[in-house]
Formats: sequence, C-alpha cells, structure tokens
Amino acid sequence: MKEQVSAHRIRAHFAQEMSRMYREEVPQYATLCDLVAEVNASVLALQPTLSTRLSREGQLERIDVERHGAVRVGTPAELRMLGRLFAVMGMHPVGYYDLSIAGIPVHSTAFRPLDDASLAQSPFRVFASLLRLELLADANLRAQASEVLARREIFNADCLALIEQSERDGGLNEPQADDFVRAALETFRWHSEATVDLPTYRRMRDAHPLVADIVCFKGPHINHLTPRTLDIDAVHSRMEEQGLRAKDSIEGPPPRAFPLLLRQTSFLALDEGIRFIADGDEGVEGTHVARFGEIEQRGCALTAKGRALYDRLLAQARRSGQPLAQALRDTFREFPDDAQTLHREGLAFFRYQPAPNPPGRPPSDLTATALVEGGWLRLEPMIYEDFLPVSAAGIFRSNLGEACDQEFSQAGSQLAFEAALGRPLHNELEIYASQSQSSFAAALHQLSDKTAGSQVP
Repeated sequence: MKEQVSAHRIRAHFAQEMSRMYREEVPQYATLCDLVAEVNASVLALQPTLSTRLSREGQLERIDVERHGAVRVGTPAELRMLGRLFAVMGMHPVGYYDLSIAGIPVHSTAFRPLDDASLAQSPFRVFASLLRLELLADANLRAQASEVLARREIFNADCLALIEQSERDGGLNEPQADDFVRAALETFRWHSEATVDLPTYRRMRDAHPLVADIVCFKGPHINHLTPRTLDIDAVHSRMEEQGLRAKDSIEGPPPRAFPLLLRQTSFLALDEGIRFIADGDEGVEGTHVARFGEIEQRGCALTAKGRALYDRLLAQARRSGQPLAQALRDTFREFPDDAQTLHREGLAFFRYQPAPNPPGRPPSDLTATALVEGGWLRLEPMIYEDFLPVSAAGIFRSNLGEACDQEFSQAGSQLAFEAALGRPLHNELEIYASQSQSSFAAALHQLSDKTAGSQVP
C-alpha cells in the first residue's frame, strides 16, 4: 500500500494549481501578482529589520503564496460537499460572516488550516458563501432559481469518488492526491456558457447581481485570488500604471505603525463574454461581470475587546460625513499603535518568546504583562488569519455595481448556516486565545531552562 501524503501537501498543490489556472483565465491577475512581488521585494530591501522579524516569525517564506480565494455556492447540498472537499486538504470552517447586513444576500465562512504548523506549510484558505434565496422578495424568481440550481451538479464523479476514498481511508496516496487536485480544480473553473437564457439571467441580475453569478452557471467559478503584500498602499497606487482598474479605496483600518487585522483592495471585475441558451445551436452572446484580482495586507489579530473598539471606531468613521480615508485616520487615533500598549490593554493577541538577555529567573507569580515589561519575554504579533464582514462586503459591492446596494430585513443565522454545512463552525477568537496561551506556556518553560541557576534581581 502506498504511503499517504499529508493534507498540507495536497492543499499546497491545490493552491499552486488554482493560481496557475486563474492566471491563465485572467491575465490581469498575473500582472497584479508581478506588481505585488516587485513591491514586496522593495519593502524587504528597504526594511532589513522587517525582513529579519518576518524570517524569525516564519512569515517570510509565506509572502509569495496566495493567501485566499473566494467561491459562492447556491444550495446547502453544494455547501456540504464543498466542506467535505476542503476537509481532504486540511481546511476547516472558521468564523461566521453575515453579509446581508451590507446588502449582499449570502452568509459565509472561511475554510482554512487551524494550527501554526499547518499555516506555515500552506496558508491558503477559501472564503465560501452560500446564497440565501429566502431574502429575495419575488417568490416566482426564488422558485425558478431553486429549480435551476437543483438541475446542476458542480462536482464531477472523479472528485466525489476521491473525497469518499479519503474519508474512508483517512487520506490519499500521492497518485490519488494528484488525481484529486485535477478533479477538484474542475469545480472552480470558469465557464463561458450560461445554463439559462438571457431573459432569465437578466431577471436574476435585476434581483441582485450575486444571484445571477451563483445561479446561472455550471459551477462556482473562483471569483478572485489574493496575494499578500507588505505595502498595500504602494500596490494600490501603482495599479493604474499597470493597466489595472483599481478599486477606489482600501477596505479595513487606516495605515498604522503597528498593522491590525486586514486591509484589502482589488482591481475591478472584468466584463467577460458569455453565451446564453437560446433556440437553435448558436445561443445568444452577452456579458457577465464577476471575476477580479484582490490583494491583502495582514496585521495583528484582535481580542474581543480590541475588535469591539475597532468596530466602534469604524462605525464612527462611516457616520462622520467626512471622506472615509480621512475619517478613519482621525477616529483611529484612539486605537493604540504599539505592541506594548495593545498587549497591556488586552486589545490584541500575541505569541511569546524568551527575551534574548532576560534579567535572571522571573518570579513565578508575574503576569504576562509584567514578564514582557520586565524584560523576560518578547512579544510577536499573531497574524490575523480571518476576514472582516464589512470589508468583504465592500469588495463585493465594488465589483458587482450599484445594483447590489440593497437592504434585507432578515438577519443571518449561524445555526442555519451550520445546519446547511452539516457541522459547527470554529470560533476564530477561541483559536487565537488557545494559540497565545500555548505560546505563553512554552515560553515560560524555555525561559526556565534558559535562566536555570540565575538569581532573581
């Protein structure tokens, strides 16, 4: 019997092949990746201390790997099988995102690795959204969309068989893993033929552009991939010179000395030719807007207290009446902008390392803050590995047009999403807290070994 390969290797292979496929389908995305690589190299050359820190934290080798993609499915059955597909690659559902609050008729989760070792081997994750047809006011349109979705099968037979084999055997060997990646990619490939006629597509699009994108095609084409940049402002400012139509603003917190959470922007979605069903063999030519290229810059994960402050300041900036960029700079002056204060006030998550030259063995009753400020432990920010619903909705709106700016009276439900998925979602705050606590315990153990025989000052 051949040896099984790790889920992390399968995930890394899948991400690599997904990137290759998307670059071929969307050449502008390849241009964006080249620009990001150029900016990242420049930042690292100009900031050797940043390069050293990223290397120490295990981040440097992850810079050039696409961090996430996004897909949208139409039914609970599709979502459930999608979860099984991603489980083969060690990707688990983390977090719940209700985008209906921002006029988008979906709710979502992120399939991603959970632990540091898995993230270090491949940080790829997929933001997956489920259509909420119940939010559409037109009952006839809801019924028609349901009928169209019920007729399609987005997973091919080889993919389904290999998912079942992985579940049965606890993994896949190398030839099976290669076959799985090839079969799984077909789920996310672009189809230039619609499954409906043009009038039906237009009715779906008039109801909401995302409804048309999800319902009217053979499968959930990947709608964007996202490289990570070390200077999102520089990349954003240079998109136009590379022939990329840039989104007008960057989503997330303003520029800071100590980066927080997630900042995102994109080039705008492409207007692509589509053939719609019609009587006769030729079909009818039309267009569809869906796919784009995104970039992200990740900062430190926030605690529940920090996230509450972030959400309050973001809402305050949006209500201010000022241009948003200026309002964000003004309101976020209230948010501490250095690691020590963020740690002391319990606003952000950190990992801990023994300080290079600790002042002897520390007393056993000191808190983490006292150990850090007394010079025994060194802080390392925990990179935020998840998403922001307001930012995600902002990216969606920019790439779907004004027609997506709607209001829905019915809020999302995590329980309903979990029922559709067939399993509970992991809580991202609990993951960060557990990893931070484990890091603290390990650092104390290392510090004890390092300072054995030292005198307490």
